[in-house]
Amino acid sequence: MKSLTELIERARNLKRKTVVVVGAEDEEAVRAAIIAQENGVVEKVILVGNVSVPEPGKNLEIIHADSEQEASEIGVKLVSSGKAEIILKGLVKTSILLKAVLNKEWGLRGTGVLSHVAALEVPALERVVFVTDGGMIIRPTLEDKVTIIRNAVDLLHRLGYSEPKVALICAVETVNQQMPETVEAAVISKMAQRGELKNCVVDGPLGLDNALSQEAAKIKGIKSEVAGKADLLVVPDIHSGNFLGKAAVYLAGGSIAGLVVGAKAPVVVVSRADSAQSKLLSLAMAACAG
Repeated sequence: MKSLTELIERARNLKRKTVVVVGAEDEEAVRAAIIAQENGVVEKVILVGNVSVPEPGKNLEIIHADSEQEASEIGVKLVSSGKAEIILKGLVKTSILLKAVLNKEWGLRGTGVLSHVAALEVPALERVVFVTDGGMIIRPTLEDKVTIIRNAVDLLHRLGYSEPKVALICAVETVNQQMPETVEAAVISKMAQRGELKNCVVDGPLGLDNALSQEAAKIKGIKSEVAGKADLLVVPDIHSGNFLGKAAVYLAGGSIAGLVVGAKAPVVVVSRADSAQSKLLSLAMAACAG
């Protein structure tokens, strides 16, 4: 992908999906869903919460809920029953919504952990770069990182990447016993070489510079299929992923889209500070992933 706007075009060409806004008292979330509908990204919007009658002419449905728990249960059940395909978080606590998503009886629990994937478009790069996990797992273990990679690679396959290049990002590109992240990166890279991570190319530890820039990789003498060509950046903890995503927007003038993956349906968690375009792109990515 060269631009995040490709997500919108791709979503328009797929079978249109229904998005359920859980906690529809959040006007910004509702507005994001309606913008996605107006742009042909989704077909129908279902609002779950304590809200008023929808605007005339809109393909909207309202389901009343008195509490965050009730709204989350109704929203998740709509998706698990096949009446909707995308969840958009509104005015509910993330923990309450995700507890419903992970309900063993009627939820959307997948085979592993939930993780977050962000897609970044910045002027300095000629391609979209994905980052995981800057939104869910605070300090992932080695096993968590393997699942995080699998979740993200599955998403990239759905977005048209046949064999995404995955870089395990650290402060340095050499193994250093004082930096456990570099040791874990080397172990995961070896696992990938042995076929334990399929349909992707994995390398690490790599610095951010030599993961993104072929020139930087050349200067440092790094020979790798991933170096300078990474599609997916796997960060060591939630802090670095969060900083990287926000830096792309606020320091580099870029655009961002993101969603929670690992469940049986995509979950979009937008911030009130996100731009309308970012929310639209996030829903478009969810429409492509579902």
